[in-house]
Amino acid sequence: MAQKGFNAYTMAQEQFEKVAEQLELDQTTRNLLRVPMREYHFLIPVRMDDGNIKIFKGFRIQHNDAKGPCKGGIRFHPQETADTVRALAMWMTWKCAVVDIPLGGGKGGVICDPHDLSEREQENLCRGWVRQIARDIGPVRDIPAPDVMTNSQHMLWMMDEYQTIFGGQYPGVITGKPVELGGSLGRPEATGYGLVYMLREALKERDTDIANATASIEGFGNVARYAAELFIEYGGTVVSVSCWDQKDSCAYSYYKGKGIDLEELVKITDRFGAIDKKKAENLGYECRPGKDWLKHEVDILMPNALENSITKENVNDINSSVKLIICGANGPITPEADDVLEKKEVVVIPDFLANAGGVVCSYFEQVQSNQNYYWSKEEVLGKLDDKMTDAFHKVWELAKRKKVRLRDAAYMIAISRVAEACKLRGWI
Repeated sequence: MAQKGFNAYTMAQEQFEKVAEQLELDQTTRNLLRVPMREYHFLIPVRMDDGNIKIFKGFRIQHNDAKGPCKGGIRFHPQETADTVRALAMWMTWKCAVVDIPLGGGKGGVICDPHDLSEREQENLCRGWVRQIARDIGPVRDIPAPDVMTNSQHMLWMMDEYQTIFGGQYPGVITGKPVELGGSLGRPEATGYGLVYMLREALKERDTDIANATASIEGFGNVARYAAELFIEYGGTVVSVSCWDQKDSCAYSYYKGKGIDLEELVKITDRFGAIDKKKAENLGYECRPGKDWLKHEVDILMPNALENSITKENVNDINSSVKLIICGANGPITPEADDVLEKKEVVVIPDFLANAGGVVCSYFEQVQSNQNYYWSKEEVLGKLDDKMTDAFHKVWELAKRKKVRLRDAAYMIAISRVAEACKLRGWI
């Protein structure tokens, strides 16, 4: 999670206010868009395996639904906070708008560590979360999805509980489900692949061949793995990945100068994305401190883990060879670090644009579930490529025309679209 003293919600609001000023938004519009429209805070009692009842704190925050039902993941994390969820809900609104899908922004969370919970306890927690919020989510109201330390099994338990409560089949209530029960082919790859589709287009704009590019990746969860997979498939070289080691309570960076072998690393990785340190070293990887992922001599950095990875304290640790950073994580670069990177002429493809592949494919899953008609993997990924490529070029062109950074251009497009939806509805 974010470092001590950092507040993601404050950062999200600062980003919004800066662009609102550039767009000359009136104060009423700013007042509506700078805070969530609805918040749900609740307690979830769970009977543990030892027979005792433990109380967990849960959240669901709906930032804005002017363009359509809210959409956003549910994360299980011991350091989860309401402000983090607020920030992520706001970023989801902009993310859906910048790729022009008819959804708004929401986010959910539970303060817990699934590492410490049995499978049965996790199921009880998922079902308890749904019982507390069932009347305020749904296929046409708010559609949750997996996020940090949640997966398709958690989503299936949640869907099943929702269907039990309302007595019907509602596969569109949640996305990220197993394919066998209403999930979409291509969904696991979507965020990581979407990231690389945009990276491919950015490198074209810079007259760089992706096959000659090198990258260092923070993270080794779902997004990082699939981003690495497609990047390597395109001919690129990933020299380092990093991940949190639960046993040692610290992060490590696994480096191999000639390029990682993704398949061999996946084989020695647990279900939470932690690589077996000893086995990696036996395979010839250098195990370095987690922060070293920034320091490698590469062309591209991919922060694909959690918030606040690149700050004013460590931004100058980035190797001078780095020319482009594409953000798979939410909020990985603070505004102060962004300013430093702009002065160094490092192109930054911002999080809510770069990692929108997940929500685009979630939208595809929602459409398929509601229609009860499912597409091939090739069709899903082809539609995803089209959406991500189109969104990137619209942002790139506006950034060039307005002479602003990509983040500001993406925000301008997203916030303008949401503000217009609010006006058309008569809210402002």
